[in-house]
Amino acid sequence: MILALTQQQNNAITIALVAAIALVVIIAVIRKAISNKKSAAEPVVAEEVPAVPAPEAPGSAGQLKLHDVEPKTAAMLMAIVADKMGKPLNQLRFISIKEVK
Repeated sequence: MILALTQQQNNAITIALVAAIALVVIIAVIRKAISNKKSAAEPVVAEEVPAVPAPEAPGSAGQLKLHDVEPKTAAMLMAIVADKMGKPLNQLRFISIKEVK
């Protein structure tokens, strides 16, 4: 079945389609303006943070110097020593660990 549209109906459909497209465009422009306004209101400022040494952990005894030993190996050795001595690790003070060759 073929519908025959009058010139007046054809014009009304065209106007409705143009109005719908214009409405979509206007909504998109408004949303973009709102998002730009939000991002402009919150400027991202990179502040220089002074290098502050990290605080020592509770119960730590300062720095540990490792000489030719990986940190994982040093941690294992420290745990073994603490276990053999029967003391908690945070009560022992290790100054340096060096591999004997």
